[in-house]
Amino acid sequence: MADKLTKEKLIEAVENMSVLELNELVKALEEKFGVSAAMMAAPAASAPAAGSDAAPADEQTVFNVVIASSGAQKIAVIKALRELVPTLGLKEAKDLVDAAPKEVLTQVNKKTADEAKEKLTAAGATVELK
Repeated sequence: MADKLTKEKLIEAVENMSVLELNELVKALEEKFGVSAAMMAAPAASAPAAGSDAAPADEQTVFNVVIASSGAQKIAVIKALRELVPTLGLKEAKDLVDAAPKEVLTQVNKKTADEAKEKLTAAGATVELK
């Protein structure tokens, strides 16, 4: 019973984390256990289907949105960033924009990544999808 309670508390803590905090958590877990989250997902995704002669062309489905440069409209970029990541406070958003190049969103689908890129580019930032 105590094991289940611990899992619930852990899940609740993760739910309340910001994107940046989750990113830091993943990196800490990767360092602690000597693994990579990307490496764990890669074998299943890259394995060809049984009976196929050739593996299908890999199309990227998961993206990281990176602010390469905040541009001249730094305040507009901060506002756009806070719209995309509502858990960011004003100071965190400003620090993230000032630290460019910096990941804003990690492991998002193509539609979300394109929308984020469009909003941030419209605000004056230079954005890369990786």
